Amino acid sequence: MIEQWYEPSSEEKVILSEMIQKTVESEDYKRLAKKENVIAIDTSIDKNKGGVFPYYFEVSVRTDKETYLFYCSDDKCSKMENGGWTYSIYQDEDPRLPFK
Repeated sequence: MIEQWYEPSSEEKVILSEMIQKTVESEDYKRLAKKENVIAIDTSIDKNKGGVFPYYFEVSVRTDKETYLFYCSDDKCSKMENGGWTYSIYQDEDPRLPFK
């Protein structure tokens, strides 16, 4: 029962992947990428927090300083915008992949 609130369906996974592309194309992301080192991009859903489609979808952009949270700007998700930020594991840890 709990999984339905946090685990995306196969259709929601497709939507989230499209949202990643919209995030990377957004002005907020471009400004962020110029000033910080983007290490990873992840997605999540939280239907439990309230709101309607597509507002419970989230794209997290992790840098070496913070994690920036991107959300749809409107109900058609015409563009993505930075709606908040939180701690990044990369402040204290190295990337998991051994690439330099």
